[in-house]
Amino acid sequence: MDTSSSTAAPPVARSAIRKVSIRLVPFVALMFFINYLDRTAIGFAAPNGMNDDLALSAAQFGFASGVFFIGYILLEVPSNLALHKFGARKWLARIMVSWGIVALLFTWVQNFEQLVVLRFLLGVAEAGFFPGAILFLSLWVPAQYRGRILMLFYLAQPLTTVIGAPLAGALIQQHGVFFGLEGWRFMFMGVAIPAIVVGVIAWFYLKDKPADAKWLTNEEQVWLTDALVKERTATEASETGGKHPSVRFAFKSGRVWVLSFIYFGFIYGLYALAFFLPTIIEGFQEQTGATFDVFQKGLITAIPYLPAAIVMYFWSRDASRRGLKTWHIAVPAVLGAISIPLALFAGSPAATIAVITVTACAIFAALPNFWTLPTRFLTGIAAAAGVALINTIGNLAGFSAPFITGAVHDWTGGYEIPMAIVGAFMLLSAVLMVLLARNDRKARDAETRVPVEVEQS
Repeated sequence: MDTSSSTAAPPVARSAIRKVSIRLVPFVALMFFINYLDRTAIGFAAPNGMNDDLALSAAQFGFASGVFFIGYILLEVPSNLALHKFGARKWLARIMVSWGIVALLFTWVQNFEQLVVLRFLLGVAEAGFFPGAILFLSLWVPAQYRGRILMLFYLAQPLTTVIGAPLAGALIQQHGVFFGLEGWRFMFMGVAIPAIVVGVIAWFYLKDKPADAKWLTNEEQVWLTDALVKERTATEASETGGKHPSVRFAFKSGRVWVLSFIYFGFIYGLYALAFFLPTIIEGFQEQTGATFDVFQKGLITAIPYLPAAIVMYFWSRDASRRGLKTWHIAVPAVLGAISIPLALFAGSPAATIAVITVTACAIFAALPNFWTLPTRFLTGIAAAAGVALINTIGNLAGFSAPFITGAVHDWTGGYEIPMAIVGAFMLLSAVLMVLLARNDRKARDAETRVPVEVEQS
């Protein structure tokens, strides 16, 4: 799994990658920012009026939160195959506009049944966005530059909490300001409209391939196109024996399934962290006797994610400079596995936040580097299917982590065992990463020995 760092890039390569980084990555990251904020908006709305206004029980809220993932998981792979067929520009724009319309309807939801239907439709509308964005960016840059590009894109996720949590709190506080809407309804409107607007802009702004980008010079277009074609040809020759990549190849690939389970562990930790953090903030109020308003809770929630964004930047930069190594993914997984259960035994609010910050740094340090792996051995429609399958398995963790954490807490009366389960899943991700790298290394060694053995015989 280790990849050696590249030699110094020619000037045309540096200028082409720089332009892609400036023209495409911030815009796609903005789309991701809106996507993640839109998905988590219900978590801000629930304790700030929505549960009371819709008379939701805890079980009903939990079901409405989780039903999102049913539609999302069912249509993840088909959506990415459609993106491959129709082009990323059209399909990503379609996804954003459709989810923005559905999200806007939350402004007028009246009861539990309507909430469940809209949450399911939101999952259907959003399905395929994240793997589609990963695939889209992977189609623009060769593998040796992909980690840096995906890191810049992935910065949007921790920054969604750093910026989005206080922003959501500020919107919720605007109670009755806009046509008498409750604050939580105004918040849903505030995160939905940008999705529609940016989706429309994406239709005209994005391009499907370097040859279509007028902001690249002819030399830059030729260099990017040639580099990507050579890489795709070499990958197909080594991984598929020269056969045309297919959906079946991706689904039968053992590496795809191992990567899926590695990703499951990271996402299980990420969603358990998101589930656990609001609970401990409530505990802070009991320990200190302080009372936090919605905006202040948003600021506290954001604390672990700013260092996570900084660590992710420098960790991914190191992986780009050295070449991606197995430990760039395995070490963060081990740190996350150790730190998240330890948060329960921290003696003060400050110590608890510090330990949780380590967990957030570990998870976000690994994820951009992880997403460079599938497109190293998958191309074309196989890449579309494989990336979508990995993300689908990961999103099963999004559904199961809050449910298992809550159920085991109710069963045991504490968070010790639920957090130990989180640690176990993340440790499993580290072990699988090491085993996958070892198997790949053995396969490469066997390939290099074949000519010698034939010669001797």
